[in-house]
Amino acid sequence: MTTTLVIRGGTVHDGSGGPGRVADVLVDGDRITAVSPGVDAHDVPVLDATGLVVAPGFVNVLSHAYFTLEKDGRGLSDLYQGVTTQVFGEGTSIGPFTPEVRAELEPGGPPLVWERLSEFLAHLEGKGVVQNVASFVGAHNLRMIGAGSDDRPMTAPELSRVRGVLDEEMTDGALGLGSALIYPPGCFASTDELVALCEVVARHDGTYISHMRSEGDHFLDAVDELIEIGRRAGVHAEIYHLKAAGRHNWPKMAQAVERVEAARSAGQPVTADVYPYLAGQTQLGASIPPDFHEGGHQALAARLADPAERARIREAVTTPSERWENLYLAAGGASGVMLLPDPNGPAAKYRGLSLRQAADGNGTDPVEMLLELVEQEPALNSMYFMMDEEVLRTALRNPWVSVGSDAPTFATEAPYADGPTHPRAYGTFARILGRYVREQSLLTLGEAVRRMTSLPAGNLGLRDRGLLAPGNYADIVVFDPDTVGDQATYEEPHQYATGVRHVVVNGRTALADGVPTGHLPGRALRRGR
Repeated sequence: MTTTLVIRGGTVHDGSGGPGRVADVLVDGDRITAVSPGVDAHDVPVLDATGLVVAPGFVNVLSHAYFTLEKDGRGLSDLYQGVTTQVFGEGTSIGPFTPEVRAELEPGGPPLVWERLSEFLAHLEGKGVVQNVASFVGAHNLRMIGAGSDDRPMTAPELSRVRGVLDEEMTDGALGLGSALIYPPGCFASTDELVALCEVVARHDGTYISHMRSEGDHFLDAVDELIEIGRRAGVHAEIYHLKAAGRHNWPKMAQAVERVEAARSAGQPVTADVYPYLAGQTQLGASIPPDFHEGGHQALAARLADPAERARIREAVTTPSERWENLYLAAGGASGVMLLPDPNGPAAKYRGLSLRQAADGNGTDPVEMLLELVEQEPALNSMYFMMDEEVLRTALRNPWVSVGSDAPTFATEAPYADGPTHPRAYGTFARILGRYVREQSLLTLGEAVRRMTSLPAGNLGLRDRGLLAPGNYADIVVFDPDTVGDQATYEEPHQYATGVRHVVVNGRTALADGVPTGHLPGRALRRGR
């Protein structure tokens, strides 16, 4: 046995959830060879971990860093938190493509010169990224391949074709199927259609993961649907960012947890993940009902230009609905919506303002202001303040809940720091360790580490990762439990987390003594390999 790196003298929390123990970690190449106190190793690089915690690298179950890592492979906002693996695919994935999906994605990303998801992941690895990357197949992509942006069931031939594409992507190592059922065209898929797709995922022992059809008024129905899909297809099912949105829905979280627990007690694998913040982020256009998006953005623009249709849209935005997730009302109206426009776009002057403030400044009705902003900047992002701290704690207490940022990666220097973002991009994992472990004792340190390492790695089928054990890959984070924490705020989000001292990815040091090394050792990961 040879040794190429030693992490010396730290308290090892190995990802199993138990108490820590003082030990050294030996690495040979990309693998861990020993976790033992007082190991004998000479003339090799040493990372001093005295007084610090040594843990497996954190797995970001829900990352949107596909394009930001393509532009800047350093992944600094997550690297400073100890993240070593990024997982993509909430609804939309970077392959497989139709011309329409290409046209939708290319304005915000690189030229899409590949066809399949597996090719994109290989592209990232070849270009150089600091973290490992893996992905679900987006149900949005599959829906576009089958029925386009139409609100209708797929025909039998369309569904057969889509199942074939999904089977090929699963064979190439995709983690499973990821849906986002509040957005068109994903919301047009029936439960039966999703079961049919998940049957393919089940053949590959994959996972169905979903931004459910509702996190608000129909939250419990959506939980039931996810459980039903998992049960009927025989597949592990996970809830993306488990939350109850809107004050009158907050009491439903306890009932949602009971339903998941009941399914788990019956032997069904059901899990969830969270981000530890009270505001969500998505496009402002998501406040407009999906029916008006049918046919794509050009169709929406045409409807907005028609006075009668515009009046219908205005009314729909402020009316509770049985058919769609009303984010505007869940946020309590215009005062609960914070605008995050492109700093170089036509709505840049409204950055950081609430929709109410922007409307008042323009002497405009808030809903009319919303429609005007969507017309000016279709991809304009907003934060929706919809959640409650105690409800978040209720979700986070459960041992089957892991962690994801639901965000891209950023850096604090120009041009990357110009992008509007949520503080979760810089703070998610550090906030768990600082706020919910050290300050509130909601989780033990060992349990928090498990939630961010072995739990997601096991759920996702990432072989030999998530535990510090001989033979496993050397994805490792070393942090100070007394200082680790988030610094990013809603008003000033571009601030790195503190307290992470060293990060190792596939045996190479990516962060040493709190400073990025410039190494880009991340790999494209495939389920079960």
